[in-house]
Amino acid sequence: MIKRLFIANRGEIALRIIRTAQRMGMVTILGASQADADSLPARMADEVVIIGPAPSSQSYLNIAAVVAGAQAARADAVHPGYGFLSENAAFAGAVAAAGIVFVGPELSSLKAMGDKLMARKVGIEAGLPVVPGGEAADKAAARVQAERTGYPLLLKAVSGGGGRGMKRVDAPEQLDAQIDMAMAEAQAAFGDARVYVERFIGRGRHVEVQVLGDGHDAIHLGTRDCSIQRRFQKLVEEAPAPNMPADKRAAIETAAVNLARHLHYRGAGTVEFLVDAETFDFYFLEMNARIQVEHPVTEAITGVDLIEQQLLIAGGARMALRQADVQPLGHAIEVRINAEDWRADFRPSPGTVAQAQWPAGPGIRVDTHIASGSEVPPYYDSLIGKLIVHAPSRAEAVALLRTSLDRLHIDGVDTTRDLHRAIVADARFAAGGVDTRFFEGLEA
Repeated sequence: MIKRLFIANRGEIALRIIRTAQRMGMVTILGASQADADSLPARMADEVVIIGPAPSSQSYLNIAAVVAGAQAARADAVHPGYGFLSENAAFAGAVAAAGIVFVGPELSSLKAMGDKLMARKVGIEAGLPVVPGGEAADKAAARVQAERTGYPLLLKAVSGGGGRGMKRVDAPEQLDAQIDMAMAEAQAAFGDARVYVERFIGRGRHVEVQVLGDGHDAIHLGTRDCSIQRRFQKLVEEAPAPNMPADKRAAIETAAVNLARHLHYRGAGTVEFLVDAETFDFYFLEMNARIQVEHPVTEAITGVDLIEQQLLIAGGARMALRQADVQPLGHAIEVRINAEDWRADFRPSPGTVAQAQWPAGPGIRVDTHIASGSEVPPYYDSLIGKLIVHAPSRAEAVALLRTSLDRLHIDGVDTTRDLHRAIVADARFAAGGVDTRFFEGLEA
């Protein structure tokens, strides 16, 4: 049993973990930077350990500092949340070497899924279809791979995620310059400049499957659709994926479970697929070996607390849930509220929140660490909250989201609230099943 849990993260996910862990009777210790010493998660945690200065490179990304903080706090386990070091195999290894439980998959799974080229290989071994493409060790190799794959194509960071190090290339003459930019971004974001080539599918949907495993067996908790993106970064997520034939939904869920079983996966993970919006053929993209930003929509339709499941499995328990226990009900939608001026190319908007008024009521959930008077520091991701709605049908969920956004007011920093109001007002969104080009045609 985990008695003392160290949370190596910040913001809304840190607070989310603290609440479940405290409900389970654990002592929660927040590893915070100096900038987050007076944050809402710091106030809610049982203990706080300052792990370094404000810049994430000196705190949340500093493996030695985080592990030393967990050791000093006499922690039994470390929960990495998402982002930062959550999928870093070196961090997981350092935690284990310190005699502390890492709340996440085995090191072998992290290594297999953290390298996107390795993930493709493992996916093929597990019987999953993958998007045509391959490694681009240098420009010459990229040109050869591009000729095989065809244009348009995507350059993707081998160690990447969140759209960083990802570039679309529409013609051969663009390739060299885009490789330079993709490699530079990948090196800056992940310390690994390697990229690979992947065919670009014009009308693709981003559909993912939530899985849970205990190293012995694995189950799925249904699909999510995350197709509304800007520069490959998700804006809106919903569960289940709308307007998807039942046989295709079952096939993609089965494929995800097959991968998890092939890996003898432990903990929560998300298997991501690119789905052809016309034929519903699907291709394995990657597996995120951690909790996802969008996990609340799955929790809403299944009633399963995914953080609780992570902690139980990490503590050595066999998974009590069986596939037959998972009976999704209704439809849930999540929108990410970021402190950004979305009309100025999503420029970050740090500062002091003068007033924060979040909606509340039946079917409404808000995950946030922001209240009136909170500081939004300039050092980190601009996500300040997530608005999640759940209703018996998708149409009712869309209507509830519309009224909830109208009731959401944040003053002092710019936010993406009005962007989401424009998305909800769009007839294509109301119909459901949009592809990843949706944002390009949004009139706002």
